[in-house]
Amino acid sequence: MTMRDQTVPAAASDPKWAWAPYQPGDKRPWNLALAAHLLRRAGFAASWSDLQQALADGPQRTVERLLQPQAGFQELERSLEALEASLAISESAASDDCAELWLYRMMQTRHPLLEKMALFWHGYLAIAGAQAGKASLVVQHVRLLRRHALGRFDAMLRDVCRDPATLMALGARVNRKASPALEFSGALLGRYTLGAGAFGEADVRDTARAFTGAAVVAGEYRYLAHEHDEAAKTVLGQQGNFGGEDVLRVLLAHPATPRFVVDRLYGWLISETDVPAASLLAPLADSFGRDYDIAKLASTMLRSNLFFSAGAYRQRVKSPLEFALGLVGAFETSVAAAPLHRQLAGLGQQLLEPPTREGWPGGRRWLNRFTLVGRSNLAAELLATQGTYAGKLDPQAVAAKHGSAEPGQISRFLLELLVQNDVPAEVAAELSRRAGDARQLAHAVVALPEYQLA
Repeated sequence: MTMRDQTVPAAASDPKWAWAPYQPGDKRPWNLALAAHLLRRAGFAASWSDLQQALADGPQRTVERLLQPQAGFQELERSLEALEASLAISESAASDDCAELWLYRMMQTRHPLLEKMALFWHGYLAIAGAQAGKASLVVQHVRLLRRHALGRFDAMLRDVCRDPATLMALGARVNRKASPALEFSGALLGRYTLGAGAFGEADVRDTARAFTGAAVVAGEYRYLAHEHDEAAKTVLGQQGNFGGEDVLRVLLAHPATPRFVVDRLYGWLISETDVPAASLLAPLADSFGRDYDIAKLASTMLRSNLFFSAGAYRQRVKSPLEFALGLVGAFETSVAAAPLHRQLAGLGQQLLEPPTREGWPGGRRWLNRFTLVGRSNLAAELLATQGTYAGKLDPQAVAAKHGSAEPGQISRFLLELLVQNDVPAEVAAELSRRAGDARQLAHAVVALPEYQLA
């Protein structure tokens, strides 16, 4: 039975069932489709070996493994940190250079869930490198995202409020008592913690006053005591001679904050096609508000009955980055990051340059007749025998490596690798008849509607 044969369980709206760990059984077996679903959401790509290991390990053990770095993580980190350090001190480096390095890291990563969650927080905070200033500040910002990606939200929020790139991008280079940084405080309340509708203009004003004195001097955070407004402030009904740390405690204690974060992560890991009921998210928000443990929250979602139900399966549209890295990783290689970064920008996803204060709109907005043609052209270029990517993606060689050398075997292998053969029978049959050229067949598979969905 494939996911195509399943319907959303009636129990999906019951929080107790939804967030209980998924246990495979005769009616809901662990299979290739679910293994790929987990690896897509918790990373960018799944090679055939990755899929087979996940099938053998089962869902709970696979999630446990995804929460930890894989072998070789520290060695790769040391080499990439050296490249980051060179960017940080280069006078000519720009945010594009930082983006290309991060894209390269995503292709090479030994901890895919960490990078996937760092990308989530990038969209959540929506700080653009061009507004942040020097490349050194962008490097620091990406390090912040990765450092806290699976850590604690409260610790991340405190670091964000001292992050030079964030302060520069939000008009708070110097937050003076004569002109408090309202753009920064509006983002802190409306986009980072409470969400729209949970606060008023007075809260924005007094939050900005509480953070007066914060400044970026010579590329580093500084606190200028003479610029801090010492008068009383009122934020969310609480009054005092607040500084920034005091306001953060108020925001983190407010029930709207964990609800807002959980709702955003639900759209990233579970489904972007439905609006979850408050009662469904309440247990997760209550738990998250007690410790702000991001890894625990992500783990609960990824292990859950709801995650492995038809209500979550292919209920997200792949971003251009997910589309490309899924293809590159499936064929067990990496490609030049600079041209790929430029082509992803052309498809609407320029890494480190989100187009709005809310990040990338995502969802169905990723797809239109122009971007679908663009995705097809990018896939064709990635799969070409020569050109920009030097023929590095070799479907026939990968199929042969895993025991599928004959044309009929290659066809089935590519369908299982890329879409887990979870397509209408007539589509699979038609593709099987076109199995003469493995590269052309792979291109046809990634043009399918099913491949556009995560």
